[in-house]
Amino acid sequence: MGARLMAVVAEGARARVYLDPTPQIEAVAFEAKPTWTPEGNLVEDPRAFTPTLYGLRKWSDLFTQRQLLALTTFSDLVEETWEKIRQDAITAGFADEDMDFASGGRGAKAYAQAVSVYLASGISQLTRYCCTVCTWNKANENVAQAFGRQAIPITWDFAEAHPLQGSLSIEITIGWVASAIGVKPVHFPGHSLQLDAQNQTISTQKVISTDPPYYDNVPYADLSDFFYVWLRRSMKPTFPDLFATLSVPKAEELVAVTYRHNSKSHAEKFFLAGMTQAMHRLADQAHPAFPVTIYYAFKQTETDEGATSSTGWVTFLDAVLRSGFQLNGTWPMRTEKTEGLKGKKNTLASCIVLVCRKRPVDEPSISRREFIRELNGVLPEALDEMTKGSGEERSPVAPVDLSQAIIGPGMAVFSKYGAVLEADGTPMSVRTALQLINRFLAEDDFDPDTQFCLHWFEQYGWNENLFGEADVLARSKSTSVDAMKEAGVLQSGSGKVRLLKWAEYPTDWDPHTDKRTPVWEALHQLIRALKQGGESASGALLAALGGKAEAVRQLAYRLYTLCERLGQAEDARAYNELITSWTGIESVANSIPKPSDLQLSLFEN
Repeated sequence: MGARLMAVVAEGARARVYLDPTPQIEAVAFEAKPTWTPEGNLVEDPRAFTPTLYGLRKWSDLFTQRQLLALTTFSDLVEETWEKIRQDAITAGFADEDMDFASGGRGAKAYAQAVSVYLASGISQLTRYCCTVCTWNKANENVAQAFGRQAIPITWDFAEAHPLQGSLSIEITIGWVASAIGVKPVHFPGHSLQLDAQNQTISTQKVISTDPPYYDNVPYADLSDFFYVWLRRSMKPTFPDLFATLSVPKAEELVAVTYRHNSKSHAEKFFLAGMTQAMHRLADQAHPAFPVTIYYAFKQTETDEGATSSTGWVTFLDAVLRSGFQLNGTWPMRTEKTEGLKGKKNTLASCIVLVCRKRPVDEPSISRREFIRELNGVLPEALDEMTKGSGEERSPVAPVDLSQAIIGPGMAVFSKYGAVLEADGTPMSVRTALQLINRFLAEDDFDPDTQFCLHWFEQYGWNENLFGEADVLARSKSTSVDAMKEAGVLQSGSGKVRLLKWAEYPTDWDPHTDKRTPVWEALHQLIRALKQGGESASGALLAALGGKAEAVRQLAYRLYTLCERLGQAEDARAYNELITSWTGIESVANSIPKPSDLQLSLFEN
């Protein structure tokens, strides 16, 4: 495929000026002739590298000719600049010694090499804005960087920034690096080592907090080649060992990518074996006085007979437990940046931090029945604490994160025993344990109308179906279709029944005068109020609902989990938005005087 110049954006007096390209301008765009192009191919992974599907298979295919010429020139200038910096350092009083920076040198040569690292980092920053993966940011009328997420997508209309002047030039990107250096603490030396986690010894008697790869979520090493191919050109003279290979080493990377292992099962076995060994090193070497904390973020999206789990979570937790760790708990932590991503309300908002200690070797075994009995005693209280939060100090766990957060107290029960034995005497698998734990998210204790709506929604969503089926289900829930039609939660006519969406609920609804208010109706009225009037409107409505607030919140969690399982992302987003706004909504509701408060105030006056 080729490329065609669509427009030229120039600086105006107070705004951008958009010009039609002339034949002369378009000719200039194709005149550049780079003498070097980055080597290597993009990996054939359509999840993270869609350009390969359209014939763009080399790293050089992701850059225009004049981008290649500019980046190559900047990279080559790093070595020339290095010599000038060395001479300036000697003039400034640095020793003219020959020891390299990588070998611990502190003279003029090492100083020049250190500065060249920062210059190369500035060029690396520029590549994000100087490639054909960049798009045009309409909001600020500028070029948007290539990495909106951890992937390289195909970009049909791309924007080309001026590399020599403007807000995204080489001067600006090197300035970003310089400004970062200016705010870094320099009182203590830092050390960084590149080692294999399966064989390392540096964690001996250390306090450990680690953020391992998330199964197959991100092909880290493959994506790193985007920057590596340019860094290697400018930094290989300084770090010859680090940049000895043409691309980033990948064979030992602990990710379960199918294209490296020929099949999904082989990839899973590789990840399980490697992660078990890596975790085993941590369990054996960590300081015994402190827990090991492990960051992990992986959405559960698979279902088996109604129970939710995920291969990523199952395999990772299996590795953690096989290594000799037991889980003492989990902490959901707000660590994931979601700004700018489409549908961000439904993206994973937290990492789950696993808190682990080494499990004693003589722990007893228990039966499946005993395990479930202990879960029944632990999980309801844990779930209540997670979904309620505690005011300003601790917000409730968002629905998008709840299925991971509940793993902590559940797996704490599972992992403290030597084994949980099934009826046939075999040890229970981690997958089965997770499915049993997640069933607690599916339990409900709502009014009959809400029970009907839940089960109808699970089967048919917002679609119509036969009145006869609705009538049978309603009778089993001790309610009736006519009663729920009167309540305003469904539409019935011509032999068909369907649930009403939140946007179809009346805007003049008053809970005080409504004689039949199912929790289902209250929830969707709150969503309507939040969508149309923000937290103030939904807070006023919540205040009027009185004692239904807790049930509404629990139903929102329940429906989010259900929508995730059914793959209904848009519906899930509405329930997630309500919970993530719950603290603000509740604050508004609490600020509204209750009738009893008004009567007391009048009496006192």
